[in-house]
Amino acid sequence: MKGQDILILLKLASLSGEPDRPAADAAEEGAYSVRSLAEALGVSKSEVSNSINRLYGAGLAVKDRRSGRPRPKMKAVAEFIVSGLKYVFPVKPGPLARGVATGFAAPVLDGKLFSAGESKFIWPDAEGRDSGQSIEPLFRSVPYAIRQDKDLYAYLALVDAIRLGNPREAGVAKKEFEMRLSRHG
Repeated sequence: MKGQDILILLKLASLSGEPDRPAADAAEEGAYSVRSLAEALGVSKSEVSNSINRLYGAGLAVKDRRSGRPRPKMKAVAEFIVSGLKYVFPVKPGPLARGVATGFAAPVLDGKLFSAGESKFIWPDAEGRDSGQSIEPLFRSVPYAIRQDKDLYAYLALVDAIRLGNPREAGVAKKEFEMRLSRHG
């Protein structure tokens, strides 16, 4: 597994939409193409293709029978993110920097926990408006990718809250992450 695999997996989850929504139209189907995913995420087409194959191999995604597009296996995704990701991709907070809020400082968790600590965590980014202790995003293009997709931003911020938080904080983030995943598929 590589960091871009998680970025791509969460992008696929954000594209899944509401379960009650009618079948995707042709324009939405295009969003699942390797080219579209590469453009939306700032990842090369070969990296997208290789990541999707790794996700299939890990059992985190399957090829949809009807459309042929990659589809995340939401239950497996939740289990992996909640139970294993912090061991595969541990967080090492760095120096103070300017960037984009993540973890409990991100909008998705605003007001959900009042004692998350004094440290505000950010992904370093020249275009970011927040300042705080830096952590490396799962993949270098995360700040670019989240500007295109609010759902992806929420997923990635929740993942960081799970990776960063003590048991109580991580529990709040896990609950929110699982609720969002269940709505998408």
